[in-house]
Amino acid sequence: MTATHILILIGVYFLLLLLISYFTGKNDSNVDFFKAGKSSPWYLVAFGMVGASLSGVTFISVPGWVETSEFSYMQVVFGYLAGYFVIAFVLLPIYYQLNVTSIYEYLKKRFGTVSYKVGAVSFFISRVLGAAFRLFLVAIVLQQFVFDELGVPFEITVILSILLIWIYTFRGGIKTIVWTDTLQTAFMLLSVGLSIYFINQKLDWGFTEFLASEELKQYNKILFTDSFFDKNHFLKSFFGGMFITICMTGLDQDMMQKNLTCKSLKDAQKNMISFSVVLVIVNFVFLLLGALLFIYAAKFNIATPLMDGQPKSDLLFPEIALNSGLGSVVAITFMLGLIAAAYSSADSALTSLTTSFCVDFLNIDEKEEKDQNRIRKTTHVGMSLLLIVTVILFKYILDRNVIDGLLTVATYTYGPLLGLFTFGILTKFAIKDNYVWLIALLSVLCILGLANLPADYLGGYQVGYELLPLNGLLTFLGLWAIRKRNDSIKID
Repeated sequence: MTATHILILIGVYFLLLLLISYFTGKNDSNVDFFKAGKSSPWYLVAFGMVGASLSGVTFISVPGWVETSEFSYMQVVFGYLAGYFVIAFVLLPIYYQLNVTSIYEYLKKRFGTVSYKVGAVSFFISRVLGAAFRLFLVAIVLQQFVFDELGVPFEITVILSILLIWIYTFRGGIKTIVWTDTLQTAFMLLSVGLSIYFINQKLDWGFTEFLASEELKQYNKILFTDSFFDKNHFLKSFFGGMFITICMTGLDQDMMQKNLTCKSLKDAQKNMISFSVVLVIVNFVFLLLGALLFIYAAKFNIATPLMDGQPKSDLLFPEIALNSGLGSVVAITFMLGLIAAAYSSADSALTSLTTSFCVDFLNIDEKEEKDQNRIRKTTHVGMSLLLIVTVILFKYILDRNVIDGLLTVATYTYGPLLGLFTFGILTKFAIKDNYVWLIALLSVLCILGLANLPADYLGGYQVGYELLPLNGLLTFLGLWAIRKRNDSIKID
């Protein structure tokens, strides 16, 4: 598949997204941009959230994970499932009761303005970095397999990618994204299914033969319980995954904004539970694909592609799909799946960043009605420029598997959010609001120091994703220290 063919495919795909944007963005109102008029069918949101949750990171990086960590990622996924139930039955009722646009408005009503801003800043940093991780991944694939051949610099690739997202989201916002996510999820799942089918066919296997093969047994170990000191021990992975989900979905404006477009709390809960079960199955299929890719590469002597002179396992899937003779069907569906997976996450991230900045920092509801649309559109452009700069910087500083990098960043940035929301839900105390920023900063610095301690200093213990709940615990203890002992409060 040539670079020209891929560009034509991308062009056709985005024309389809623009068509959806045209019909969903006719109203061009802030109500539709931020909340989709609270009229989205729950099953549509649930299906679309599968693609948004997986993103290009899962599409490319989870298969690459298999090489060194086998199926240990499923331990994290089981934790995700537990986390989604907490979101459905603890957090969603709070958000619907308060009828919020930004979920961080809860912190303002519960504690005060400083807590509100700390929560909003934590999300803002988290989402900028998270969206940049995802966009970086699709950009390097497009660069490696399309734009290098055409002599286009990486920076231009990034600018074009984000410009395309801006074009189809600047009017309809979240209302457009609920529908485009559905289309993108369908393309992504189709791509994975067809890739597994055609690779098995090339290996002269049926799917059941693949599942029973000796080659798969080299990769399919799921539970790691030998040593609690190891980074991927089951308990550390499970509870890390649970808290990652609570934070990266339940305390994340991006993911919750979609849930808040449902007509009622009951619909939002049905969406969350059905989506979580499907997500476990889909992640397992991605790991099966990862094992199949490495089996295929070993049999046909396909080397892991290099990036800046170093092997990059994230690039093995595109290398096999596009350059190993599997045929045009796999190549086309791979590119559709990659683009869909990457942009289904990135477009909603751009919209949620715009929403959060408008509501949490610019207080858009307090502005003159005639100015509100202008403020939203200007902010949308600003968030696009911020993502462009961040993605370009990642090319020069990122030195790890992308999904590992994404989850590692979450341990720092979502900790204060976890501590604030947990303290607000589990206690009735008010706090000295002016000191909250200091508590959050000290907690993050402590976790950063712990994460960078050599394992020898900890008796051989390797820290992993359990740093996230520990970060939340430190924030919780800090809030306990500044609580107002005689001044309990209650949200009406």
